[in-house]
Amino acid sequence: MGFPVLPGLEAPLRRFEEALSGLVQSDVLFIRLIHQDLVTAGGKRIRPRLVFLASRALGGAPFELELALAVELLHSATLLHDDLIDDAETRRGKEAAFRKYGNAVSVLSGDFLLSRLLHVIAKTGRMELVERFAEVAKTLSEGEVLQFQVAALEEYSLENYERIITAKTAALMALCTEGPALLRGEPPEIREALHRFGLLYGQAFQMRDDYLDLMGTPEVLGKPVGGDLREGKATLIPLLLMERFPEVREILRRKGREPGDLERLRALARESGVVEEVEARIRKRAQEAASALSPLPPSPFKGALEELALREAERLS
Repeated sequence: MGFPVLPGLEAPLRRFEEALSGLVQSDVLFIRLIHQDLVTAGGKRIRPRLVFLASRALGGAPFELELALAVELLHSATLLHDDLIDDAETRRGKEAAFRKYGNAVSVLSGDFLLSRLLHVIAKTGRMELVERFAEVAKTLSEGEVLQFQVAALEEYSLENYERIITAKTAALMALCTEGPALLRGEPPEIREALHRFGLLYGQAFQMRDDYLDLMGTPEVLGKPVGGDLREGKATLIPLLLMERFPEVREILRRKGREPGDLERLRALARESGVVEEVEARIRKRAQEAASALSPLPPSPFKGALEELALREAERLS
């Protein structure tokens, strides 16, 4: 299921793509090649879309383009680093950058993107925005390390899972939606509403991604299912199963390496009702996100944000 039709975003997204392409130009061939694969190859541009929708729901924010560029640059830099850490095979249907160009080139190209991020946010002259990006970058790093810690020490818990998805995904989405309110100088209740929306939407989005990674199909995902299991990540379905079936801990410990491990988890999830339980949790989180926008005045842009959130209950890809 694709994204809903988003009102009035064609022109800003076109400007965004043009500006992004210019920002990541380099005289260094390998940097150009990586950025053609990762940045200028497109993708759903979820985070820039959130920026533009939140901005227009408020009547337009100064520096919205710079904010959209900055969040995408930060996201893309983390993808380069995460793929290397996770030993990923592909990214957006293509071979992961580090596999094509080597670890050092991939990491340093991620650092190049971070340097462009600093350039973009400096142009806004807004110190509070710089501080928020610094805080989110710290949170992203902490979330990645926590995920490794949980796997290494087997600190499996729903609380740690919530901390990880909030740090690795939801914190940046919250900046996407709160950022325009910050740039406009909106009152605290509006900033909080948009921050809360982004946080809850980001959590629902990641819960759905984790669900699909285990219960989806290669055709829908564009990659083999069970990637999280192979990386030793305890996502929501295995965590809930672990409370009822001790064998699940062992499957996680060996990262699903034995024949039949993945199918055993999928079967347990279906037969135990955990699939329905996870669906209900995602649906509730998405509804909470939509409700968080109640302080904003009605508009097509507010409606599009609400629809984005509610679609997480049904998203197939």
